[in-house]
Amino acid sequence: MPERALTSDRPHDTRIRSYVHQRVRLSDGQESAWRRLWPVLGGEVAEVVGGPGSSWDPHAAFGRNAPLVLEIGPGMGETTAALAAAEPAVDHLAVEVYEPGLAQLLMRIEQLDLTNQRLLRGDAVELLERAVAPRSLSGIRIFFPDPWPKRRHHKRRLIQPGFARLAVSRLVPGGFLHLATDWPHYAEQMRRVVTAEPGLRPDDAFPLGPDGWQARPEWRPTTKFEERARIEGRPVRDLLYVADHGTAPSDTRRVTD
Repeated sequence: MPERALTSDRPHDTRIRSYVHQRVRLSDGQESAWRRLWPVLGGEVAEVVGGPGSSWDPHAAFGRNAPLVLEIGPGMGETTAALAAAEPAVDHLAVEVYEPGLAQLLMRIEQLDLTNQRLLRGDAVELLERAVAPRSLSGIRIFFPDPWPKRRHHKRRLIQPGFARLAVSRLVPGGFLHLATDWPHYAEQMRRVVTAEPGLRPDDAFPLGPDGWQARPEWRPTTKFEERARIEGRPVRDLLYVADHGTAPSDTRRVTD
């Protein structure tokens, strides 16, 4: 049975988790990549946030000072690795709870010989709350998060007003928040959340169309999962917003213009 991870081990934390932690066996290739590469490229959120004043130091992790983009829930890492390969001057941190996905991403990192990708296993919200400095991220990407389609589970969805406020607080002025989903009801909820957040505004490079939605950016890779959604008739919606801290948007908000 899956291991439920909807509440923290800390007694005072009653926040509802947006994920369920499943223990799944790794393939031989994934197991090999995990054994060889995880000690070098991976880490645990629990260790990063383990004590008072804890923080995650990207300069130490990547060995350089570069813009940093956080991806929450990279799945099997197909899009994550492709975007990291397309942005060698930008550092990329992927946070995931699904071990096979992390292991598969390690395999992609090795295949593409990436040096600008690091991984953490655990709760990304806890990482943002307790270890990521304010105004330190150039972008946050969340592609196809768990839609929790049943009405009674909607409270478990990641994209909520509180999360939007947290995300904005961690973005540099002009830093981007890029969301994507293939569930219409969740897309509507996402749009309500980001439009209601005063610290966010639509990215000028992706104006709203006549239907009120932004066009899908051509540079976001299309995965097999997304293609299946299209075949099944579920429209994919992208929301591209930037932190409005009163300065020009960051140059790292997109792969190509």
